[in-house]
Amino acid sequence: MGIAPTTADFVKEAAISDMFEIDTSQLASQGGEAKSKAFATQMIEDHQKTSSQLKSMVQSGSAQAEIPTALDGAHKEMLEKLRTLHGHAFVTEYRRDQISGHEDAVALFRRYAQNGDNAQLKNWAGQTLPTLEHHLELARNLPK
Repeated sequence: MGIAPTTADFVKEAAISDMFEIDTSQLASQGGEAKSKAFATQMIEDHQKTSSQLKSMVQSGSAQAEIPTALDGAHKEMLEKLRTLHGHAFVTEYRRDQISGHEDAVALFRRYAQNGDNAQLKNWAGQTLPTLEHHLELARNLPK
């Protein structure tokens, strides 16, 4: 698990992760309970910021990669499932998705920050990692 992804894979996975966090958090900001709504608002703001930073690096030519414009199949399925849920079932699934998504993101960013092959992206991954670790901690503290 310590092997860094290629730059193209890192960009793709980071962008999909951001899209998923934003999309699911938009749902939670409309239909979750108060603690989930506050968390969702922070996720939207923070992940829009990292999406913008990542796009900027790719568009400037700092990273040779393509940014996906849509979720992959697995994330689409998870989002669609979340859209069908309400109340406690929604809150429970949203929490589970946030924990899982942030565990994956923390592992991805940590591996790239340690061993990535693009210096600017590697630095950015290292700077972004503490925020993602904080998000994971917050997700674990959401209502069960």
